Amino acid sequence: MAISSSFNFLFAFLLALLSTHSSATFISITNRLSQCLNNYADPSFPISGLLYTPGNSSYPSILQAYIRNPRFNETTTNKPILIITASHASHIQAAVVCATTQRLLMKTRSGGHDFEGLSYVSYMNQPFFIVDVFNLRSINISIEHETAWVQAGATLGELYYGIAEKSNTHAFPAGVCPTVGVGGHLSGGGYGNLMRKYGLSVDNIVDAQLIDVNGRLLNRKSMGEDLFWAITGGGGVSFGVVLAYKIKLVRVPTVVTVFNIQRTSEQELSTLAHQWLQVADKLDNNVFFRMRLGLVNNTDGQRQFVLIFHQCT
Repeated sequence: MAISSSFNFLFAFLLALLSTHSSATFISITNRLSQCLNNYADPSFPISGLLYTPGNSSYPSILQAYIRNPRFNETTTNKPILIITASHASHIQAAVVCATTQRLLMKTRSGGHDFEGLSYVSYMNQPFFIVDVFNLRSINISIEHETAWVQAGATLGELYYGIAEKSNTHAFPAGVCPTVGVGGHLSGGGYGNLMRKYGLSVDNIVDAQLIDVNGRLLNRKSMGEDLFWAITGGGGVSFGVVLAYKIKLVRVPTVVTVFNIQRTSEQELSTLAHQWLQVADKLDNNVFFRMRLGLVNNTDGQRQFVLIFHQCT
């Protein structure tokens, strides 16, 4: 009995000691990172007020602001040691340089939803920090040139609204969900209702501003066509941090027709799906017709499969 009690006490003591050591190590790493950021940031654009550590009272709200999937916000979830709410390109440049010199994992979050949690969760047992660019969301539209510069922190909804304010005959080929961040959507390719006629979002990108691994701010000409090709669909975070995109606007009619048709599992879903497969790729390019599978509650409160057909003409 005495041996068992002694063992339990020793185990608890060692666990507490390791936990204290781990916390002290993280604090030391965070302090070094903060110092590095302050050293490398442009003095004209101070960064100190944009750094949030777990000890800061605003840290939880900043972290949770764009977490759309609560499964990635458990007490056991690995949390960032620091969040930088960048408001200038120099803040991102400093972050990239410090991530390299301090050998730290850096995550970039562009302010939209991320159901997989890849922009704010690390599955590796190592400290990481987040560069959140939700403050960088300016949109400059030129209807005359049919182009727009949009920063990575803007959402698709903000982009669409901005275009609609300028013209009712222009649009941009991208997704239907307004809360998707431009940075993540475009770096992953970007598909939506206009893709049959105008292709993916990345097919309509004509320039970009990228901060590379050395902290240099590059455009399409200075980065070269290979790197420009890589960030238009290959995942921008793999090659640097995309600050903004220059996009090509497309022309659309003033009136479009959109409708949804829903069919339940009692209505031969496999037959309907097969018929859709036979015609979907043969429609006119002015018609977008997609099918998706979902779950709904029937009149008895039981879950059942449904097919939802969405058409845009």
